[in-house]
Amino acid sequence: MDSGVPALGIDFGTTNTVVARGGGNGESRLIDFAGDAASGPVFRSALCFWEDDSAWNGVAHEAGPWAIEEYLEAPLDSRFVQSFKTVAASTTFERALIFGKPFRFEDLGQRFLQKLIGHAGGQLDARPQRIVIGRPVQYAGARPDESLARQRYGAMFECLGADLHYVYEPLGAAYSYASRLTEPATIMVADFGGGTTDFSIVRVAEPGAMRRCVPLSSAGIGIAGDRFDQRIVDQLVLPLIGKGTTYRSFGKLLDIPGGYFADFADWSRLALMRNRRTLEELRRLKRDATDPQAVGRMIALIENEQGFPLYDSVGRVKRALSGSEEAEFRFEGGGVSIAATVQRAEFEQWIAGDLLRIEGAMETALTRAQLDGRAIDRVFLTGGSSLIPAIRAIFERRFGGERIAAGDELTSIAHGLALIGEQPDVAEWSA
Repeated sequence: MDSGVPALGIDFGTTNTVVARGGGNGESRLIDFAGDAASGPVFRSALCFWEDDSAWNGVAHEAGPWAIEEYLEAPLDSRFVQSFKTVAASTTFERALIFGKPFRFEDLGQRFLQKLIGHAGGQLDARPQRIVIGRPVQYAGARPDESLARQRYGAMFECLGADLHYVYEPLGAAYSYASRLTEPATIMVADFGGGTTDFSIVRVAEPGAMRRCVPLSSAGIGIAGDRFDQRIVDQLVLPLIGKGTTYRSFGKLLDIPGGYFADFADWSRLALMRNRRTLEELRRLKRDATDPQAVGRMIALIENEQGFPLYDSVGRVKRALSGSEEAEFRFEGGGVSIAATVQRAEFEQWIAGDLLRIEGAMETALTRAQLDGRAIDRVFLTGGSSLIPAIRAIFERRFGGERIAAGDELTSIAHGLALIGEQPDVAEWSA
């Protein structure tokens, strides 16, 4: 293909999805979504299902901000699923049962794309010749299977029917940032998503150079915004729903299995706990629990579909702590009421171990590029969690505040992916 081929860049994120269309002229524009529930170019990576005899297989669905709207109208009669990207590389996830119907990862993904395209108001009806899809450097999960994730991504995106390329997400952000530079530089991009934190180092030539950007290295880790949310849930919510308590079995006191709390603290799994088997197990535990009221609160939260409002409250306090030294955490629903003042210093202590591992991934990117910190001219931080002061402090200590830039936290990746898609050497950027 010649340079200047119109391309589409898709940043399919754990929390949000953004799409940009390149015009073949070295520029790209974001796709805005229209409608009462729309939120500009940011399309929430979420699905809502409900039973409808007139729908295919008896289950209707919506996606994006429209999924949130449908869920809030009838939370007890719907199933809300978000962050499903985090199970893409999981060998333990085979399918989710929703109203008794099995949905594989690719089934969820295809339905998500179908609605995303529909809500674009015709902007995505004419498909370009080339589509560039962002992917994390390392997929989320304890033992991510990259080949399985690629297989699932392929099945999800095959409906787009174009020349598909997969590019590391931070490389998309790097290309976007490079388009603003007016002189040569070696840059590091740190992309803080919902499920993963990824790094890429790119050498940028002067404007007008035959090859403007050369990728040098990438590294990543499956720790990001969702993990920070889990830390808040672990400290403020789980103690109220039975974590650390016991139950009686054959005359012995045993700890309530930690798997229930691990699932509850992971949004992608919490959404699937509302099934007959899990709820029956929890009711049996409640009968034998030394603190039956605590287990009852867990059951009530699951039965009353309180996952979304709970995590919405968690996200609000996390964002508030980025701008102030303390914030109020408030949640009420499903028979559970929580009000607590959270200090930023407390939150930073809860995520201290996660920050060390993120810093380790950053050092890995430098090692793979065979560079030390002095060789990095600019550091570009992107993604929602890049606003957390403790994260910014990592880079200020390593590189100095004068070399750090930020901005376009939610849209830079899609913009850069579309620009990469216009290049004749797009295959050299593919992962």
